[in-house]
Parts: sequence; C-alpha cells; structure tokens
Amino acid sequence: MTCLAEPFAVVHSVAGRVRLRLPRGLDGVRLARAAAAVDGVFDARANALAHSLVVTYDRERTDVERLRLAVRSLAATAETGRCRRPDHGLMAVAGSLAATAGVHVVPAGLRLPVALSTTAPLLGHAVEDWRENGLTSHGLEGLAVAISLARADYTAATTTAFMLTLGEHLEEGVARRADEMLAGLLRPTDATVWVRRDGGEIAIPRDAVEVGDSVVVAAGTVVPVDGTVLSGEAMVDEAVMTGESVSVTKARGAAVLSGTLVEEGRLIVYAEHVGRQTASARIADYVEQCLGAKSEAQIEANRLADRLVPLVLKLAGGAFLVSGDWRRAASVLQADYACALKLATPVAFKSAMYTAGRSAILVKGAQALERLASADTFVFDKTGTLTTGRLEVTEAVTFDSRYGPEDLINLAASVEEHYFHPLAMAVVAAARASAHYRHFDHREVEFIVAHGVASVIEGRRIVVGSRHFVAEDEGIDVAAHAEVIDRLYGEGKTLLFIGFGGELIGILALRDALREAAAATIARLRANGVKRVLMLTGDHRERAADLAAALGLDGFHAELMPHDKAAIVERLAAEGARIAFVGDGINDAPALAGAHVGIAMHRGADIARLTADIALLEDDLERIADAKEIADEAMRRISRNYRTTVWLNSAILGAAAFGFLSPVTTAILHNGTTIGILLASLRQRLRRRPGSSAVAATKAPTAAAPRP
Repeated sequence: MTCLAEPFAVVHSVAGRVRLRLPRGLDGVRLARAAAAVDGVFDARANALAHSLVVTYDRERTDVERLRLAVRSLAATAETGRCRRPDHGLMAVAGSLAATAGVHVVPAGLRLPVALSTTAPLLGHAVEDWRENGLTSHGLEGLAVAISLARADYTAATTTAFMLTLGEHLEEGVARRADEMLAGLLRPTDATVWVRRDGGEIAIPRDAVEVGDSVVVAAGTVVPVDGTVLSGEAMVDEAVMTGESVSVTKARGAAVLSGTLVEEGRLIVYAEHVGRQTASARIADYVEQCLGAKSEAQIEANRLADRLVPLVLKLAGGAFLVSGDWRRAASVLQADYACALKLATPVAFKSAMYTAGRSAILVKGAQALERLASADTFVFDKTGTLTTGRLEVTEAVTFDSRYGPEDLINLAASVEEHYFHPLAMAVVAAARASAHYRHFDHREVEFIVAHGVASVIEGRRIVVGSRHFVAEDEGIDVAAHAEVIDRLYGEGKTLLFIGFGGELIGILALRDALREAAAATIARLRANGVKRVLMLTGDHRERAADLAAALGLDGFHAELMPHDKAAIVERLAAEGARIAFVGDGINDAPALAGAHVGIAMHRGADIARLTADIALLEDDLERIADAKEIADEAMRRISRNYRTTVWLNSAILGAAAFGFLSPVTTAILHNGTTIGILLASLRQRLRRRPGSSAVAATKAPTAAAPRP
C-alpha cells in the first residue's frame, strides 16, 4: 500500500549524510527537531535559504529512502492544510497579547509601530502565502487586519492578530495531540535486552537480538520481541496492544507481543520476530509512513475550503458596497471555512487510527478506514478465518469390537505424541481431554514423512496415517469400509487410518473448528449496514455448505484455486459491490490486494499481512466488526464536522455581513468554534462487547528496567 504521494527529493547524498529539498513555507526548524528524533539519525539541520534539510545518520540503522519517507511523513502535519502559520508558540502568543494590551496605553504616535510589531508577521505570511498559493484564508485574515490598520483602528488590528495567533496555537496543539496519540500507542523498549547465551544471562543491545534467542523479561520490563513463552509465569499488561484493561497470565506456550508490559513474574521468551519485524515496530513504521496520507474525504474538504475563500471575499466586498462600512468588511474577512474543514478531517482519522491500534487493529492509513466504512459486501476466506485453522477430532469410528472410540484415540495418541504435526497435536489433545485417558507403552516411533507414524505396542505393529500409507505401503485392506470412508470424506473431514496387527481397527475423523465468535461477528457486521456476507474456500462443497448454513451466510464458493478467489472478488467489484476481503493465507494475497479493502488475520502469512490494508494484531475475529464500527464512527464524525462547520461559519459570516459582529467578536467566535470542532474530532467512541475496553488507560512503563 502506498501511503505517501511523492517523497521529498534528494538534492545530494554521501555516505551517512543526505540533503533533502523542502517545500517553501514549511517550518524547517521545527521539522529538523522532529527529524533528529528519528531512529538512526545523529543530527538534522534546516537551511532556510536553500529550502533544504541536511540529515546525518547511522548507515547501519537506516538508509536514505527510509529517512526520506520519515521526513515526508513528519512534514505531513504542516501539509494538512494551509491553515497554520509557522512558529505560533507560547512566546508568539505572549508577545501578541502584550502588544494588544500596550496599544491602549502608549502615546498616540507609538500606537502604529506597536500595532505593526504584532501584525507584521501575520501580514508577511499572508503576502507570502498569496504569492505561492493564491488567495487563501491567510489572505483574507491579512486583508482584514490591513483594513483595521488603514482605519487607524489599532485595537481591532492587534486584538484580531492576538486571537488568530492564540487560535492557531491551540489548533496546532490539537492536531499535534492527534499525532502524539498514535506515537504514544507504543511503549519504547529498553536499549538493552537480557538473553540466555552460553549457559548464562547477558545484556545485549536491543538491535542485537536475533530470532531464536531466549529473551529474559522480568517484572517492570517491556517485552522487546514477539514470541512464545518457553518458561516462567507472569502477569502481562497488554492494554497498549489489545485494548484489554485486565492483565493476563502468560505461561509456557503462550504468545507475547512486543510493547506489552510484564507487571509481575518473570518469563523466558523464544524470539520469533525481532527488530523491525515485531508487531510494535510494524505499527510504528505504518504510523510513520501513513500519518499524513490524505483520504478522499480530506481532499474533498480541502477543495471545498479553497472554493469558499473567493465567496467570503465577495461577501465582504458586497457588505462594504451596501453599507459603506469597512468594519463590516473586516468582520466578514475574519471568518472562513478553511481551518475547520482542512484540519478536523485528518484529526478525526488519526483519532480513529489510534482507537483501532488500542483495539489490536493496525490500520494502514486514512484511506483504509474510508474504504472500510463504505464496504457493503464482506467476503471471508474459510480456513484460519471463519475457522480456527486448528483441527479437532470429531469422530472415532471403530471396526473392531475389542476397541472402543476412546481406545482408538489413546492408541493413536500414544505414538503421535512425539510428532509435532497439526493432526498429531489434535489427536493428543483429544486423548488428554478424554475421561479415560491412557498411555500405551510402545517401542521407538518411526516417522514416515507425509504419510504417518509406526511403532510396536504389545508386540504388534501399529500404524497411524493416511489412507495411502495404511492401504498401499502397509498392505492393510480398507475396501470393506469404503462406504463409511466415502461418507466421512464427503463431509469434508480429514481422516487418520489406524492399523493394528495388520488390520484396520478404526478411523479418526478431524475437522477444522469454527471460531466461537464467527456468528456474533457476522451479526454485528449486518447490524452495521453490511448487505452481503460471502465465503470463499478450497474445501469440499459439502463442508462449505454446512458452514455457510450454520452461519447464515448469503452465499459461498467452494473447491477454489487461489486465482479463483481473486477472480470472484474482481467479478463482484465489477458488479458494483464494495468488497472487504478477510483472509490469512499466501493464497489470499491476490484477493486481499484486489478488494476494495483487505483485512488480514493475526496469524496470517506475512505476504497476506503486507498486502492487506488492515491487519489484526490479535487472533480474535470480532476485531473485524470492531474495525467496521471504528471506520463508520469516523465517517459519521467527519460528516458532522462538515455540517457543523458550514452552519456555524455561515451564521457568523451572515451576522458579520449585517453588522451585528465587530472584527474582534468575529475572530473570537470563528477561532472558538474551530477549536471546538477539532476537540470533538479527537474523540472516538466504540461500542464494545462486555468485558473489554478499547480505550483502556495505558499504564506508564517502569522508568528503569531491572536486571532479570
């Protein structure tokens, strides 16, 4: 997914140093400070005359292309709209306030110089903006202040300048807060990590951790890798990644995510994803690359705001021609639609992305949310999506009266327990869950790759595996039970044949388990306006039909090849459907890429997660319904922002045109309503199922990580 339009151009580059060209009007000093904090950057300096940024960096930790994307995304806030002037810090606000108060007490001959001291930056920026961008809201503001100065109404000029400076300072703060919420979604891990090596525990740099390392994580420490717990037990706060307010217990076999906090206990974690491949690092990358991506709603807001600027200018001119009062014209020029329209939309999207991240949903940019909100057809892959992707024993069919169903399972599990295949693990799990679990002593187990296992129990050879292995390789007759075998195959089940002493004594039937949340998720999607829910699978038609009926789906396609899924998605799109495709496998990647919006499951293949527009960070199907609700709420909020902005500003403009508002009052009302709309855009509500919280407060990490 391409999140950014055109990266900043590279003017010059040598080893460890690059010069990037900056657009005119951008606050280079502020951008340099932000760029200096980027991972791998030693120093960043802005050259105002050359409109460039010079970055010195560590070649082992980053490169020119990554830096260019990082700088481009950092500058996106300044590019969001032409509403903000540079350097509106507290000092500028204080200076403007002092000039506003001083213009009343200084001698008459000094009032113009005092007024110019506070209005000159505003006027200068208005002229510069007009030269580069044509007539914008800055031009209207500058013209209003110039009119007040020309009429020697220094109180109106300085007060207006102060209100504009204060208003834009607060607006910048609100927009910056939206960025900080996303950045604050991640807890930085410590610079050093403790690992087990050479029989001991040593501290190494975080970047030196490798896949396969045994990472030691103690209480008060942020987990630095994605992996599986090898040993130990601990209470882990996962709110930052999953949104759950209640800490969870982690023990051997449990999965842990980077960025989560160990509150109590101690874990040894097998590192599966390290460095830039961890969940938290991937979120950081996507936030960095997609933070400034413009959605269609944002682009349309910018266009509308720009189209309304000439209308405001005409209204100001008309008010003056009718009344002959320059104060009316100045009042009208104080109010426009640009800032609220241009800033509120990206703030609302960033707030929604933050809420999604806290709900274990990685959204790759505002466009993904926008497309998800408009999706009217959800297409699910079956295996690993609607189902768990984990097999479970559903039937044990015996052909020998000496053995019952539990005997079959126990016999098979006794020789399968050393074999880490999904079928073997399902059989062992079924045996241990049995009320009469029994382990049969056996000789050394023989593994036959892609066929099965064999051993000797009580002096007789036992084989567990495929039909081909048992019938052809072992010479065991299965024809007598063809009717039962065909029935089970027809139901879409996977079969394990058990031969004992040269005879087929039974069959174990296994099937992928349906996710518990599948029906609830589909019901929530329908409640949120989804018109059709379909399923695509390569599985048998009978099994697909049973599953579709159980979930109340609108249709399904079975026995598909990978390219068939993409073709079906393409055909549905051609018919006018706006498709959200949910999948997890390598074979789902073409369909994920071709859909209106692609959603990848938590345990999906890397290519599926990279191709998708949205990736789940938790193995919970209901997160899909959460994502849909977040997207819908974001678009509703943006729509409300549109209506509120148009009505409020139209009312202010009308009152100013009829002479009911002075320039100062207009400035106060305009900036106040704009700030209110921006603050409203920061809020993101989400209806959650009982027992979870998408907006649980993130606990502050321990400042210093103790030695494990």
